Amino acid sequence: MFPFFHRGRSLIARSFSSLRSDQFNVCVVGSGPAGFYTAEKVFTGMKAAKVDIIDRLPTPFGLVRSGVAPDHPETKIVVNQFSRVAGNERCSFFGNVSLGSHGVSLSELRQLYDVVVLAYGAESDRSLGVPGEDLGGVYSAREFVWWYNGHPDCKAMPIDLKSTDAAVVLGQGNVALDVARILLRPTAELAATDIADHALAALQESTIRKVYLVGRRGPAQAACTAKELREILGIKDLYVHIQESDLVKSQTDEMELENSRIRKRVFELFAKRAASHRSNAIKGQRELHFIFFRKPDRFLPSDSGLHVSGVRLEKTSLKENGESGRQVAVGTGQFDDLKCGMVLKSIGYKSVPVDGLPFDMHQGIVPNIRGRVVNGAPPEHAAVEHGLYVVGWLKRGPTGIIATNLYCAEETVESILEDEKKGLLISDSQKLGRQGLLQILENKGVNYVPFSGWQKIDSEEKLRGQLKGKPRDKITDWEELLRVANA
Repeated sequence: MFPFFHRGRSLIARSFSSLRSDQFNVCVVGSGPAGFYTAEKVFTGMKAAKVDIIDRLPTPFGLVRSGVAPDHPETKIVVNQFSRVAGNERCSFFGNVSLGSHGVSLSELRQLYDVVVLAYGAESDRSLGVPGEDLGGVYSAREFVWWYNGHPDCKAMPIDLKSTDAAVVLGQGNVALDVARILLRPTAELAATDIADHALAALQESTIRKVYLVGRRGPAQAACTAKELREILGIKDLYVHIQESDLVKSQTDEMELENSRIRKRVFELFAKRAASHRSNAIKGQRELHFIFFRKPDRFLPSDSGLHVSGVRLEKTSLKENGESGRQVAVGTGQFDDLKCGMVLKSIGYKSVPVDGLPFDMHQGIVPNIRGRVVNGAPPEHAAVEHGLYVVGWLKRGPTGIIATNLYCAEETVESILEDEKKGLLISDSQKLGRQGLLQILENKGVNYVPFSGWQKIDSEEKLRGQLKGKPRDKITDWEELLRVANA
């Protein structure tokens, strides 16, 4: 289908065939922040290392491209740093290469490389496990975020914003605030961002006027940051409702707030807004309602039985957990119904296992000790899988901000350097590294996209964006992405 890549691989593979692979070969699976920070730290710590970064998408940068909200362009500036890493002569990017039977398997990578670092993040979602979760109109926040950010997997999602005036967002973390903000922000402001065209068109026709942000615990435990909260509270002409009775603090709440400057600032923002809000919204005004101390009990079906028409919420109270010291939400047996035609579950991303990889299904992570993959339990007594490492969400779970991955990568690379120093990672001339990867991809007919292919996509998106007054107009179709990369 894309003969340029096929011929290009043949030529590159032949050019490597006469070379002996006597350098340290590292493969990083996943080109998001964790992957690029890992490559950068490897280059700093290992002067003889070559790093190959593979990703199942034709485009690099992971959640910086498909997760960061389009109205947060300042957060995306980090791609300039990652592009410099990709430009290192010791680095190669292989896009459109999946990990598994249709691309390259983990066992194949371990045979080819001295070190394999898995950084492929979290591409699935946690489940609530309550009745009605499979009804139409119930989506994960991840899917919605990918949809408005132009991820090619979610372009064709049947997001319906015209059949209801109310949406419920389950969760009160930063992702929950992101999706609520996109639903409520004036589309004239979104039009100047890199939001996907199909999403902008749908939002321009949206009939949603009310968004409910539902949390199991109270405002003292809200998981968002002050910056994100301040931004959504600052949306022009938005009516915000916060029940003042929810702001009454217990002694334990006071202690929690004293121990967390971030949560204290968030609580202060809630309290300030609650004290200043009007009793009722003006007709036609968009509304944001913070609903605390509620957990979903079930999703209510419409008359047809196919679509969501509301959420039954159970009231909760907080109880101290002796083990963790945190307050947890427990049901009270009291219920109320919240009508809506759309639900976005922002309850956490989930990583997925691959063949040959130890995996903790409960935590959704790979068992590891400072990034070293271990096989067995408990981790401190398990066998170390020498040469295999994890970083990012696959290592620690879907938490933190982009910069968190920098510290996470530093720790994993420190483990790699320690293992090399101990002689546990002796460079093996039989491990072909990049040469072997190219051969496998050619044998399987995998049309990989090099970084130069991404640069063509990047240039085309920016050119199209200029014509529309946007920083870029994202290409959201798999076939077109590959066609442009091949141009």
